[in-house]
Amino acid sequence: MICRKSDSESASIAADYIRRGKVVILPTDTVYGFSGIVDGRHYSFHTDRKICEIKGRAETKPFIQLLASPKDLKKYTRDVVPDELLAKWPGPLTIIVHTFEKGGSIVTTAFRCPGDEWLQSVIAKCGAPVYSTSVNLSGQPIINNVADIKSTFGSKVDLI
Repeated sequence: MICRKSDSESASIAADYIRRGKVVILPTDTVYGFSGIVDGRHYSFHTDRKICEIKGRAETKPFIQLLASPKDLKKYTRDVVPDELLAKWPGPLTIIVHTFEKGGSIVTTAFRCPGDEWLQSVIAKCGAPVYSTSVNLSGQPIINNVADIKSTFGSKVDLI
């Protein structure tokens, strides 16, 4: 299914698909990205695995997580992030911080708060961060044209 940002319900539709564990392709600040929910209550969806399968990507390679608001970062880390960095959000800046996994192990996670207000709205409606990774087969050039995205991945994702 194709959903256009210009459609009045598009953010709600995209968020609904994501909340239900579907794989969607969303425009970000820099590229189109395969996206899915990041939320402990939804791990049974294994959205991250679905995205890895579509891309032909190793499951051990982590995804960036998109936040709806800069203040959301505090929910996921105890790290003190310099104000100079946070002042660049929203926007195309990735901040890597220490986070905790189930079981208490410490890992690093990459976060971004996109500058696009529509995308911020989608993430906020999801109620959790959203995974994102470039639309391409692993090791291949990024696809940033909707027609090419549709022909290459349209049958493998739930929403573009």
